[in-house]
Amino acid sequence: MLKAMQDKVADLVFLDPPFNLGKRYGSRRPDQDRMPVDSYRQYLVDTMAESARILKPGGSMYLYHIPVWAMQLAPVLAEKLTFRHWIAISMKNGFARGDKLYPAHYALLYFTRGAPAAFQRPKIDPAKCRHCGKLVKDYGGYRKYIRNGLNLSDFWDDVSPVRHRKAKHRKANELPALIVDRALAISGVKNGVFVDPFMGAGTSVIAAKNAGMRAVAADIDESQLEIVVDRLTDGSTNEGTKE
Repeated sequence: MLKAMQDKVADLVFLDPPFNLGKRYGSRRPDQDRMPVDSYRQYLVDTMAESARILKPGGSMYLYHIPVWAMQLAPVLAEKLTFRHWIAISMKNGFARGDKLYPAHYALLYFTRGAPAAFQRPKIDPAKCRHCGKLVKDYGGYRKYIRNGLNLSDFWDDVSPVRHRKAKHRKANELPALIVDRALAISGVKNGVFVDPFMGAGTSVIAAKNAGMRAVAADIDESQLEIVVDRLTDGSTNEGTKE
């Protein structure tokens, strides 16, 4: 899909590729998500090269991945684009793996082609106790400055995996809507072109539509295309997927 697109046409490219962990996506076999490491790396490098090619001057690119791959891919992106942020997204899965520390965050790399043509600094509500409703942090003399919300930082600890059946649109992992909503809040362009070659259940496409952008998206699994078409047809707004 990316190779079929012209140079410098996208305002925002969002990449959420399979993590090569042997998971089943739709009707795909687990071995399709268990490529040899070198092959998988080259696949991502090629994808990022095409994504950078279609990006407009001032356009933004986001890559969502686990840290071990984000660490390797960030220098590759830096050869073509301008680094803006490594956003750490806390994601609590509740279990440790092997002889390593408990993995509790994902990486969202944010790059632009030169100076960003669109950049907004979203505000978020300060965390409050769910029992008493009071602020969980003491902002002291700075409380008056957070009346309209806190400036979004590059550490997001309010994102949760999409686990609830009412919020999921497929059995495999699904991108939390809050992640792509924030990417669009930061870098979205009204009536601009949003591109996602790994759209899965279409969370990013719905978010782009809600943000007033035109989406160009694809998925390797035909069953996912049917899900996205159904969601667009019934007017889905991603509600519930932030749980």
